[in-house]
Amino acid sequence: MKKYIYILLSLTLYVSCTADFEEINTNPNAPVAVQPSLLLRQVIYDYGEQLSYEGFVAGNLLGQHLTALDFNLFDRHALNSPQLGGNPWGIFYKNLRDNERILQQSKATETFAVYEGPALIFKAYMTMGLTDLFGDVPYSEAFTGDLGIVRPKYDSQETIYTSKGGILDNLEQGIAAITSYQGVQTLEGDILYDGDLENWVKFANSLRIKALMRISAKEDVAASLQALVTEGNYLTTNADNAVFEFNNGEPNNFRMARLRAGDFNNFVMSETIEDILTGLNDPRINVLFRPFANATTTAYNGLLNGIDASQTTISLSDYSLAGTIFRENTGMLKANYMTAWETDFLLAEAALKGWITADARTLYETGVTKAFAYWNTEIPSDYLTTTAAYDNTVGLQQIITQKWIANTINGYEGWIEYRRTGFPVFKNVSASLNNGLIPIRMPYPAEEATLNTLNYTLVADKTANNSINFPVWWDQ
Repeated sequence: MKKYIYILLSLTLYVSCTADFEEINTNPNAPVAVQPSLLLRQVIYDYGEQLSYEGFVAGNLLGQHLTALDFNLFDRHALNSPQLGGNPWGIFYKNLRDNERILQQSKATETFAVYEGPALIFKAYMTMGLTDLFGDVPYSEAFTGDLGIVRPKYDSQETIYTSKGGILDNLEQGIAAITSYQGVQTLEGDILYDGDLENWVKFANSLRIKALMRISAKEDVAASLQALVTEGNYLTTNADNAVFEFNNGEPNNFRMARLRAGDFNNFVMSETIEDILTGLNDPRINVLFRPFANATTTAYNGLLNGIDASQTTISLSDYSLAGTIFRENTGMLKANYMTAWETDFLLAEAALKGWITADARTLYETGVTKAFAYWNTEIPSDYLTTTAAYDNTVGLQQIITQKWIANTINGYEGWIEYRRTGFPVFKNVSASLNNGLIPIRMPYPAEEATLNTLNYTLVADKTANNSINFPVWWDQ
């Protein structure tokens, strides 16, 4: 079912100056606090809309799905020079702040208790994205201005993942809050699952699988993963996916449809994904990209990432643009939070490594099949027996590569998984501004050095002066 989202454009909180001023000047017909249903709708939509755009214009450069044509320093790995996108810090903290308001209301008002579980789950989800990009970040002291803390400390990524009140704990507590909820109020404003709390539990369990796999090089996760597999209550079909659908018209179409043609045309197929899709004879190439204009037959052509446009002559007509699904036909596109096929690929990796009792080949093939359906593409009858046939000796590369293809709308995810696993194999960029190295974390934004100087200085010292080549905890 199509989900059309209409967003409250202004969320305003009023603060009184004196004790009697509030009573005298309060309009009984105007709200003084934002209802959690409106906040939930706002947070889910805003985060998905903005990160989908970020994933396209910045994440897909880092993940080598797309290449930028014109003077894009970010594509050359000068990550302190974001263009069009590349600075998601504010997106995370704005939505984490609003989500924290939902959580506070759910605990303070019995009528709103139904929001506690989903708010804890979505907090964990957004926090995972934040720390996986940046590493150590303000967390435990974030949003505590009412306690006088306006310059929050940076928590270690290990603490953020594994400690009480962290990612894994919040997912478990979110599930517990949902399963113990005895109220009669429905979850309004839920544009993911229309208030279906059972699906929120499945979403949370898939996120637990994802978080455990992400930290699996640092923590023994086998027992926790096996328990989740044994229970089986995670995303298993595309109908379970945590997504919302864009449409073809404003205000809820994909943002690339609203940008000028020149901005959209700045992004073309990367040479990396061209080689992979053509090598697999993968028909999803017809959805994700367009044949290049100068082709005499239907053909696709990618460009090596990180060109120096001031030194290189590039003709747009020689390269393949992103598919119409990202501009003219965005009603076919989904903002992707977590899916059944990503869960299958995570479990396939766990099975390959012997951490769960399951068949890696079956999980891989099931994930591929679901991913084709997700991208509205019929899977060729021989795809899984020829070009994409599972081979246990290179199984990890195959699993991660298929996940990377399917995550084209989530470009940052492809880059994060490359950092974790080394797959798919990325190409060296054409005109690197990072000494030929592929970055392994996002830099903290410049405003942190100005607004949170002491804590920024401490974390910069821990990361080789905020180096984009310094690994996050789970990558060390």
